[in-house]
Amino acid sequence: MTISLKGKRALVTGSTSGIGLGIARALAGAGADIMLNGFGDSAEIEKIRAGIAGEFGVKTAYDPADMTKPAEIEGLVASCIAQLGGVDIVVNNAGIQHTAPVDAFPVERWDAIISINLSSSFHSIRAALPAMRQAGWGRIINIASAHGLVASANKSAYVAAKHGLVGLTKSVALETANDGITCNAICPGWVLTPLVQKQIDARAAAQGISVKEAELDLLGEKQPAKRFTTPAQLGELALFLCSDAASTMTGSAYSMDGGWTAQ
Repeated sequence: MTISLKGKRALVTGSTSGIGLGIARALAGAGADIMLNGFGDSAEIEKIRAGIAGEFGVKTAYDPADMTKPAEIEGLVASCIAQLGGVDIVVNNAGIQHTAPVDAFPVERWDAIISINLSSSFHSIRAALPAMRQAGWGRIINIASAHGLVASANKSAYVAAKHGLVGLTKSVALETANDGITCNAICPGWVLTPLVQKQIDARAAAQGISVKEAELDLLGEKQPAKRFTTPAQLGELALFLCSDAASTMTGSAYSMDGGWTAQ
């Protein structure tokens, strides 16, 4: 199945690495112009931006908006419209994590996780919807998590935010059901990103085991399929959700979790 997004403009938050970058590359590969967003070394980000533009022949821009700040998120959407000519696709991927028992959870970490993992999606959707409604077409994809459907100990803020993101997805889908706009959530299990690789390496060092053994231990704690989902695979799912074939798929949470939430 060939999916063309030529002429569409996609904003992907948290897209300078990991899942967000994988999704941005998949959308660019289908012809969408891309607005990147995220933190990192400015030279490396420019290399990523120029690389996507050169490899796929699409217009690619970058905005460093801080996803904890509503005014900057509104500015990010405005920047996408100004630089790319519109905003047809919004992928809310930016997120952070912190683990601790709920009675020892730092208040400032709770606030930051709720702000970035949940509230930022509200602000970007709110800012982008008028342009989508005017165009009569739009795709909103919220990157939730298996933790948007089930819980784990010591992750109260992350679980609360991701459950909230799935709920937000459903509400937006209902409000846009007849506007040519869909809103869905993708719920990954373990994804091999640079941050997860650091966890694996740290576990291997702490337990005196090989990196491969640490990887299998990590996967085995939650996920029946002892292999990682890749950012590229998540990108392909996001791409499908942007296709005409998915025009009536809205308000749902799609798991790509190796059987995690089937248990």
